[in-house]
Amino acid sequence: MDEKLPPPSQNEQQQTLEQERVSRRTFLMNVGIALNAVVALVIATPVVAYLLGPVLRRKDYLQWVVVGDVSSFPPGETKLIDFTNPFSEPWDGASAKVPAYVRCSAPGEFTVFAINCAHLGCPVRWFSESQLFMCPCHGGVYYADGSRASGPPERGLFTYDVKVEGGKLLINAGQLPTLQNRASATPCPSLASPSEPKLVSRIDPCPPNGSGTNASTIG
Repeated sequence: MDEKLPPPSQNEQQQTLEQERVSRRTFLMNVGIALNAVVALVIATPVVAYLLGPVLRRKDYLQWVVVGDVSSFPPGETKLIDFTNPFSEPWDGASAKVPAYVRCSAPGEFTVFAINCAHLGCPVRWFSESQLFMCPCHGGVYYADGSRASGPPERGLFTYDVKVEGGKLLINAGQLPTLQNRASATPCPSLASPSEPKLVSRIDPCPPNGSGTNASTIG
């Protein structure tokens, strides 16, 4: 006959119950920690993306765009053009068109100005008779080379990076060339040094280069 095991003693029963309670408590604690970690991750992800997004996407949202043939911009003239934002969507419609001013100061020498005033962003107008850019909002005035002439703006017009390839004029578009978007770009030549942070050297005004335009505003 099979021998029957003796029933567990009261102490053994209490030990078994205690072990079960500890295991259940540990399991529930681990589940709670995991859920809290998931919730924290869900909350933190958009916050981190918002804080780091402009820095991480700075180069992703720039692309060279053709704005016209070199021959269409005669020397000594400033011309209003528009180009399509390279990161627009089909439903953007007319808002995907971005205006800018192209100036050819000499054969092969081009400057492309953002149309926005460096004060509060109002669109400036070019007056060929006076050879001045003027802002209708607060009276900002700029010389033909984009440098500040008078009014509330503290710097010249912002400009795009430009290059010429195959007889075409291209600009590095996708973001407006403001100090905020360009703060991590190459620092001013006269201020650049291995030990100097690029951000500080970009925001501090550069010494005049003779034309009156602050180098920190040039693309």
